[in-house]
This record gives sequence, structure tokens and C-alpha cells, in this order.
Amino acid sequence: MNNSIILHVEDDPNDVELVGLAFRKAKVDSRLVAVNDGEQAVRYLGGEGNYSSRADHPFPTLVLLDLKLPRKSGLEVLAWIRSQSEPEIRRLPVLMLTSSNQPHDIDSAYDLGVNSYLVKPGDLTVLTELIKTIHQYWLGFNMKPGVTNPTRHPNFGAAQTA
Repeated sequence: MNNSIILHVEDDPNDVELVGLAFRKAKVDSRLVAVNDGEQAVRYLGGEGNYSSRADHPFPTLVLLDLKLPRKSGLEVLAWIRSQSEPEIRRLPVLMLTSSNQPHDIDSAYDLGVNSYLVKPGDLTVLTELIKTIHQYWLGFNMKPGVTNPTRHPNFGAAQTA
């Protein structure tokens, strides 16, 4: 298993279970960690309180963030992430994974710097494929900031022959 941690910020236990099941079915090589409100997400990302040990609570590679959360909304969490002075936090890829398809919510998320906005599919098979795609793109193909000697995915950028 690689060291990739995906932080899933979701208050609905059924959605947490469904995404966890999709991760297992997708057989992706990352660990999914869930927190159930916006304040917990901020504490986890900031390494504060119960999350102060990075050995026990490693910094994530990616965040899957719900929009409607208790204590701090997904938009408030996103604004907090993008306002941080520490580049590791500020540049963290954040994908909104939510049930809202409202244009206002989508616009607001992009205005605050979300990397991608995804509406949760209701079907487990579709969700599993979405998780595979997220994992392949964001943890495989995507170039991360601060990498001094980048390597390309072996199948990306290969010469095409006709």
C-alpha cells in the first residue's frame, strides 16, 4: 500500500459507509479516513487536538469534502484551506463530493478554489468507477506542487503510433 491518505469529510454515516464500500470494491491503493463535520476536518488538517500526532493522523494527499456539514460547512472548510499560509495545506487538492447540483453551490465552490465538483452518484457501481477515476487521476496522473524530480505515469505521454 502506498502512503496516500484521502480525507473524507462527510456527516451522513450512510454516505461514509457507501464511499468506504466503493473504495474497497475499487481496490485502490490508498487509505480512506473519515471525519464527520467541518470543525473536525479543520482540526485534522491543522494537526490540532486529537489529530496532533501525524503518526496516527497522517496529512492527506486529497480531500473529499461534502458541502452541507454541521459546525462548519464544506465551503467554510474550503475557504479555511485556501486561506492557510502553509503551502502544504493551501495547495491540497480538494474535491467537493456532494448531493447538491445547484449552480449557486457549484459556482461558490469554484470561487473558493475547489479543484473539482462532483455530484454523488446513487449507484454503487457508478460510485466505484468514480472512485477509481479520482484515484487514477489525482494520485496517478496529476502533478503535485513542490515535486523536485517529477515522474510521469508510465502510460501517460507515451508516443502514439497510428
